[in-house]
Amino acid sequence: MSSSAEIKKSTCMGCHIHCRVEGHVVNGRLVKIEEDKAFPKAEAIRPIVRACPRARAFPDYVYHANRLNFPLKRIGDRGDGKWGEISWEEVLDEIAAKLSDIKGKYGAEAIATSIGTARTHDEYRMRFLNLLGSPNNLGQGQICYGPGSTVSRAIYGWPDFYPAIGRTTKCIVILGANPEQAARGLWHALLSAQKGGAKLIVVDPRYTSTAQRADIWLQLRPGTDCALYLGMINVIIKEELYDKAFVKNWCYGFDKLAERVKDYDLDKVARITGVPAQKIKEATGMYAKNRPGVIVHTMGLEHLGVNSIEAMHARYILTAITGNIDVRGGEEMRGHHPLLVPQYDIELNEKLSPEQRAKQLGSDKFKLLSKSGEALISQYAKSKMGTTHTTFAHAPTVFRAMLTGKPYPVRALITAASNPLVAQPNTKLVYKAIKNLDLHVVQDFWMTPTAELADYVLPAATWLERPSIFNYDDSVNFIYTGEPMIPSRVEGKYDRRTDYDLWRGLGIRLGQQEFWPWQTLEEALAYRLKPLGFTSIADSIQKTDGIIIPPKEEKKYEKVGFGTPTGKVELYSTILEKLGYDPLPEYQELCESPISTPELAKDYPFILITGGRVQPYYHSEWRQVDAARKKRPYPVIQINPETAADLGISDGDWVWIETPIGRIRQKCQLFGGILPQVVHAEHGWWYPELPGEEPWLHGVWESNINVVINDEPRYCSNISGSWTLRGLLCKIYKAKSY
Repeated sequence: MSSSAEIKKSTCMGCHIHCRVEGHVVNGRLVKIEEDKAFPKAEAIRPIVRACPRARAFPDYVYHANRLNFPLKRIGDRGDGKWGEISWEEVLDEIAAKLSDIKGKYGAEAIATSIGTARTHDEYRMRFLNLLGSPNNLGQGQICYGPGSTVSRAIYGWPDFYPAIGRTTKCIVILGANPEQAARGLWHALLSAQKGGAKLIVVDPRYTSTAQRADIWLQLRPGTDCALYLGMINVIIKEELYDKAFVKNWCYGFDKLAERVKDYDLDKVARITGVPAQKIKEATGMYAKNRPGVIVHTMGLEHLGVNSIEAMHARYILTAITGNIDVRGGEEMRGHHPLLVPQYDIELNEKLSPEQRAKQLGSDKFKLLSKSGEALISQYAKSKMGTTHTTFAHAPTVFRAMLTGKPYPVRALITAASNPLVAQPNTKLVYKAIKNLDLHVVQDFWMTPTAELADYVLPAATWLERPSIFNYDDSVNFIYTGEPMIPSRVEGKYDRRTDYDLWRGLGIRLGQQEFWPWQTLEEALAYRLKPLGFTSIADSIQKTDGIIIPPKEEKKYEKVGFGTPTGKVELYSTILEKLGYDPLPEYQELCESPISTPELAKDYPFILITGGRVQPYYHSEWRQVDAARKKRPYPVIQINPETAADLGISDGDWVWIETPIGRIRQKCQLFGGILPQVVHAEHGWWYPELPGEEPWLHGVWESNINVVINDEPRYCSNISGSWTLRGLLCKIYKAKSY
């Protein structure tokens, strides 16, 4: 590398691991991303940037010819693909005027926003919404991070645990996840722990690359996780493998739990899950006897629809009764750094009136992740947490309100770094809903299928072009700060701006001036850092390399207790009880399955699962970047070879995937590590190279699995609103060659 290279430090936003990185900048141009050498080697999950194809390809990403450069205004009908450039000042003026008209006619609740996966500073979006008076923020919260963090706060009073995998870890349990593809830092921590003798248990319908490393692989029928974990709890209690001292001193409702799980003997659980009883017993003993241990669920349990919260509840019970909480090598309760101004405070949640909170769509039915659920939990919780990841309007309910006007009209949507046509279930309904809006604004890096249906499209600055503070939305006590590596604006070439510029710009125009004292995102972030003694992002990087990690403290609960009504881990959840739900986990058969709907299964005989990560993509991103696309040029459906042979399907054939609401096609990959009645289809697929105007919309109807995912309320968890991505029924058949 040239000696003239500047080294810039930041936090990579390429996935949820958020590695610390160094950018090598030569003559103002980013040429390479490398691992931040200042990152402490003692950290449990150490980033492995050099092994990440996304990190290597970020220069191609940020300088891609298809990046959005200037604000665009629609010319002609929505979806015609005709655009004209407009200045930032003009576009903000026009959008604000339209929002003002909609608020005046229908109320602030008629304006909704949609977010993506940790690409933006959502605390400022929430600040704008709360000041505006709208409770309708939506996104992937019901199936991504929201359930885990909220259940954890409900029964522990702390955010989602941090898996402190290290030399002392004796057992690792992976639930429905594949870190080798999805979380490289976690994967390398796992490999290191295995070298030290740690046991590995993997629960997954697929024999993934992570399952191949397992001491025990539990291949269960998709959607039956809750029954499996209740059976494991039964064994632990029955054989007295639990941590008696911890349960006695720190757990509430153990006796009631013991009574509940008596119904889940291993023979019954084996019939439900398809996993042999002896294997379940063996795995349970391995986990309970090898302490400290960690359980890692990532998104695996959050995709189970009607069972998602129950499975998550049971998973956290396993951690509690084995005493693996806040111990070295176990699951750490980190909370939020006490000196950093939390996102929660930045959001100004108190500015949203009780009357407007009550209008949050879906909150009357799906209460746990609603504003009413958050209000109850936060009375007791030990750590504040940004509400962008704990309270959401129910996305399927919001899109129905756009379409029908019931229970009230939603007439405007601002979509920030989000692609609902690809990311949300029931794409046909989402499409009709967006087409029916009075105003649709998109801020993004690319012209996505969703952006093609906008009235205004605004170019967004990536994490490489803006400053940042990262602390997992107030859920951890470490802080990473990042500096811009390259400019977001170059005269005559491009003018990309941060989402902060969008929300503040609209807020100022809509009468919120007094609440936006910081002119820039840099000033706003400096305000959050001030209690730590830093004057700016640059100051924090100069003094700490942008890495602020407090000393580890074990068993914090011995000093402060747990943030629940009883002050203990609530195996029997009084929070869930107060919200009107079962305070103990109970398994439910999915709405669609060979057991619950045998007649439907005659026509749709296969169990469809989706959501598995594949490198080099991250959800719906990266498909326009050549370096990534060459590695995975087509969407893949994994099919058992026996099944494929019966259907006359060969490896590499295009295959139709059909459910009662639609069909798409993907390429067959013969895969012996999946049950004959189960298929796994990739998510996030669209084709940037196809035309943007209708009817193509960049191929959104071709291979996008959400076209066939049903989002009716009965398919969703009645507690959280989570929709089913792992366990719907489908049929598959060979597609004709074109």
